[in-house]
Amino acid sequence: MLEVHNVSVAYQRHQKVLSNVSFSLPKGTISGIIGPNGAGKSTLLNAILNIIPHTGSATFDNVDLSRMAKRIAYVAQKSQIDLQFPITVEQTISLGLQPRLRLFQRLGKRQFRPEIEEILAKIQMADFADRQISQLSGGQLQRVMIGRCMIQQADLILLDEPFSGIDARSEATIMALLQELKQSGKTILMVHHDLNKVQDYFDHLVIIKQALVAAGSTHETFTPENMQQAYGLPIITKEETPHA
Repeated sequence: MLEVHNVSVAYQRHQKVLSNVSFSLPKGTISGIIGPNGAGKSTLLNAILNIIPHTGSATFDNVDLSRMAKRIAYVAQKSQIDLQFPITVEQTISLGLQPRLRLFQRLGKRQFRPEIEEILAKIQMADFADRQISQLSGGQLQRVMIGRCMIQQADLILLDEPFSGIDARSEATIMALLQELKQSGKTILMVHHDLNKVQDYFDHLVIIKQALVAAGSTHETFTPENMQQAYGLPIITKEETPHA
């Protein structure tokens, strides 16, 4: 289980961006973090990962996340990825093998070649193995980043708006891959902004607006009342949509 305990983040002049956010999410599920612009969604993810200063803690299987980096995979927003770094699709995916290596063990491509080729096929990027990541579309780049997570064999996968600015085909491909990872027991948490897909994509939700609005199963938390509190307007969920 992923458990977040009283996470708070304050920037200049001690102004809190996040205030005492706590929730728990079961293993083997796909969960979404939603909320309006400026709610602190990415900030929460960065705090959980210990990327930014914060108070509070996060544990997975009762182990602090700071002590289990090898079991965690993270996909940042595209704007945070250095696209000018000279690295190919295959090399990027191979980076996911590093946490699996033993002390002083070197990465041997021949040893891992079957795994790399399998991942390239799954993410539909086999024909782009030697392509520089700077030459990829947004959807192709995100598929490569998911491939890196897959070959790492991480137990906890965190993604920051993985569907932002990508085409429908890539979104469908990535979601199918995430569902496959879920079926293998992986726990996935992502920042998401498209409310129309929430009920289709997520088992559980964390709804925030600087503080926690609600957390729990999507069926219980994705309600007009919680949407009103978070977004300030009565967003109608699928269950509320009147039939013709």
